[in-house]
Amino acid sequence: MLKTLTRGAAALALAGFACTTLAQTVGVSWSNFQEERWKTDEKAVKDQLAKMGASYVSADAGGSPEKQLADIDGLIAKGAKALIILAMDKDAIVPALAKARSKNIPVVAYDRLIEQPGVFYITFDNREVGRMQARAVFAAKPHGNYVMIKGSPTDPNADFLRAGQQDVLADAIKKGDVKIVGEEYTEGWKPEVAQKNMEQILTRNGGKVDAVVASNDGTAGGVVAALSGRGLKGVPVSGQDGDHAALNRVALGSQTVSVWKDARDLGREAAKAAVTLAAGKKVDGAITWADGEKKVPMQAIFLKAVPITRDNLDVVLKAEHITKAELCRGVDKATGPAACK
Repeated sequence: MLKTLTRGAAALALAGFACTTLAQTVGVSWSNFQEERWKTDEKAVKDQLAKMGASYVSADAGGSPEKQLADIDGLIAKGAKALIILAMDKDAIVPALAKARSKNIPVVAYDRLIEQPGVFYITFDNREVGRMQARAVFAAKPHGNYVMIKGSPTDPNADFLRAGQQDVLADAIKKGDVKIVGEEYTEGWKPEVAQKNMEQILTRNGGKVDAVVASNDGTAGGVVAALSGRGLKGVPVSGQDGDHAALNRVALGSQTVSVWKDARDLGREAAKAAVTLAAGKKVDGAITWADGEKKVPMQAIFLKAVPITRDNLDVVLKAEHITKAELCRGVDKATGPAACK
């Protein structure tokens, strides 16, 4: 009888241990939740955590690096056993990592690189995303005056994207087919900053701009607004993220490409990684990567993106990323893309 009870107790203890291992609290620190795409990411993270028996707590820094530090302290105080961090500033976030490390709390750098030892990095191949953007714009306008609207100077992705764009354009620039007449970072990836920068570049160049490589859909929206304000039509503009407004612009013809990084995949994989790391296990499919500015070796996962143009808008429809009504709002069915017929 005693042996039976002992075995039963042991079984219950093991079951309890297993549940504790899975039932982790994962804290997510968002840098600037006002951008449309992060809501998609959040749903994917929450759904995957729920499937794994883990709970979700979050905080939004609202674009403030200082608030993000306080947010992470708060997430740790709420019992987070793993952190997913979308960093507002790659350098300002470092003190929070030290606190997490002191408590053996694993950190997943979400979409934006935090180049520190022990951080797990999950993103898309952003250099390749930059190539995709430049390829689409260059195919539409292989000659002329180009403007490069970059991302935030505090986000390493801005430079990864710009490097990929340069990979594609370097030969044409060398031959003189393409001339870069303006290049600006966009503080905080804010569309209104991108619009202001674009307006100033147009003024300096007397409106003579033939193509714009914008680094995400938010900045692309600012660029399109600036071009429209000057009555300029038909200027190729790139973006990324597959924002609904941007995909509608692609259908309308005011944006050439939005490189779609399916946030649902990113959120799912980040949630899996956080729970796995909190349990002290290795993440399946991770590689060792050391191509950041400081060459710090890190475990990482890179997902694949898809460039969406007028020719393949059906991809986002079939994936149920956007409805046909949203995609084709304001589109003339007679002259619009096949996806809007």
